[in-house]
Amino acid sequence: MNFTMSFSELMPLAPVMIVALTAVVVMVLTSIKRNHNLIATASVVGLNLAAANILFNMFGGQFAPSNVMGMFMVDPFTMLYQLVILIASLACCTLSHAYIESYKDNREELYILMLCSVAGAMLMVASSHYASFFISLELMSIPVYGMLAYTHQRANSLEAGIKYLVLSATASAMLLMGMAYIYAYTGSLSFYESFQALMQNIHQPMVLLGLALIIFAVGFKLSLAPFHKWTPDVYAGAPAPIATFLATAAKVATIGLFVRYLLTSGAILVESLVTIITIIAVLSILVGNFLAVRQVNLKRILGYSSIAHFGYLLIGLISMTYASLGNVSVYVITYVLTTIGAFGAVALMSSPYNNVDEAESLADYRGLFWRRPVLTATLTVMMLSLAGIPLTAGFIGKFLVVMAAVTTQHWFLAAMIVVGSGIGLYYYLRVMVVMYMTPPETPRIDAVDHWGQKVGGIMVLLAALAVLVIGIYPDPIIKLALQAEILSPLHFMLTRQ
Repeated sequence: MNFTMSFSELMPLAPVMIVALTAVVVMVLTSIKRNHNLIATASVVGLNLAAANILFNMFGGQFAPSNVMGMFMVDPFTMLYQLVILIASLACCTLSHAYIESYKDNREELYILMLCSVAGAMLMVASSHYASFFISLELMSIPVYGMLAYTHQRANSLEAGIKYLVLSATASAMLLMGMAYIYAYTGSLSFYESFQALMQNIHQPMVLLGLALIIFAVGFKLSLAPFHKWTPDVYAGAPAPIATFLATAAKVATIGLFVRYLLTSGAILVESLVTIITIIAVLSILVGNFLAVRQVNLKRILGYSSIAHFGYLLIGLISMTYASLGNVSVYVITYVLTTIGAFGAVALMSSPYNNVDEAESLADYRGLFWRRPVLTATLTVMMLSLAGIPLTAGFIGKFLVVMAAVTTQHWFLAAMIVVGSGIGLYYYLRVMVVMYMTPPETPRIDAVDHWGQKVGGIMVLLAALAVLVIGIYPDPIIKLALQAEILSPLHFMLTRQ
């Protein structure tokens, strides 16, 4: 009887268990016989089953928010973010298959690492306890070290893995120290239960220091300024599909956890912390955009661009209104789809073997339109979406964030989004112009023939289609985000204050 009860209590975490079980199955299959296509297929099937389970829970019947073991809160907010993580992970799996298809060393372990990291990412967005916060964060981060350095023949790939390892360890130490300070005063590790104690002790210097350390650690994971120094080097050195994973699934997990933590622990009500987050947001917008202007490496441009985009997203979070949580969710969805397409195009142009064959320099994309018109059109759509041009998903995300800032009369922050977008327009348009220039006589690097018929190519084309559809008809996505907000316990925390 107890076993049945405990199993039923764990069922809200079924999607995570499916992904974890898939990782075990992939390990067993790899130990029996190495077969790249079989392992990739098993990984994709497992991720699809987990996504199907979430979709069934979201749309297939009655679902009540569940508190699992007092450590995880599974509600519509959790499921929406888990679904976005799974979609991003599916894209990264398919891109990885095309990327390492010709790789002569072991290929199968990459999928095991990715599945373990996905399980950690899915647990992160459900975490409602400091212990699950830290453990799920590490479960997501540690496999990424191996994935970044997976193509070890490339010196840049090894450098990216080591840099991320060292700096991530520093961020984890800051996170633990911050948790220790807060626990010393609140006596509880639960976000929800420590709310009152945190509010009573909020003027204690050590409590404020603890909250600040947690924000700084999350700032590193989101590569927010001034914790952004690792981002361009790691993105440039990482295998293109893994850079995609780092820019999408890993960041969605971190922002989902951060949103839940700020709203349920009461940290968002502390004026000094809001001031710190505001400064970080403004710095991220300025640093990300100004440094991207100087780059001639497309992966570095996208890396700096992601810094700016999460600055915009923080402004949506700071502008606390009833609808702001939905605005943040819509921005996350549009950012993920656009980034999948942008990095996906880079992955389709790249190879794992050496520094020369990774399509990094803008010169590699000169005249791409005359060789690969469909791929050029896809990358053009992604650049327009990142710039926030109307009729793309990126415009909808930025519009909602600006609307949240204006609604709460944060005029300076709304102006920062406009200024940042104006600066960003320069380097996004520069990428587009290069692709339509006169082609070189012999291109140094190019995508494979019939790239659109490969699974990775299909995923990139679907991402481009989704970006256009959301830009033209955003209503379903906005309603989905608002539904997750309305039904979530986070809503009650929002309206209670």
